[in-house]
Amino acid sequence: VQLQASGGGLVQPGGSLRLSCAASGRAMHNYAMAWFRQAPGKEREFVAVNRRSGSSTSYAGSVKGRFTISKDNAKNTVYLQMGSLKPEDTAVYYCAAAPSTLVLSALWSQESYSFWGKGTLVTVSS
Repeated sequence: VQLQASGGGLVQPGGSLRLSCAASGRAMHNYAMAWFRQAPGKEREFVAVNRRSGSSTSYAGSVKGRFTISKDNAKNTVYLQMGSLKPEDTAVYYCAAAPSTLVLSALWSQESYSFWGKGTLVTVSS
């Protein structure tokens, strides 16, 4: 699976942004799709995962209630809608794919993901 993330940019605190990740090579519905992020000088961290569709989602506590992950299997694309953005959300955001058979807790770990896209930079600043 090849993944291409896009949609990053500069946004003011409190603003919104939507990231997209287009998958090619294999049908996305066979995979759990996730977003991770890496802030300057910090380790890469889990943000959100959509295991299949609907309620099979999970979020990091720091973004829960502000970010929404969704998948469009027809377009083979996963999205991350980000709202109420804070300066601490500034990071390079990466999309990743893992086998959808993994339990949800395993999908919080970046080691579970075999496929990664190049990151897209999100900067939250006034």
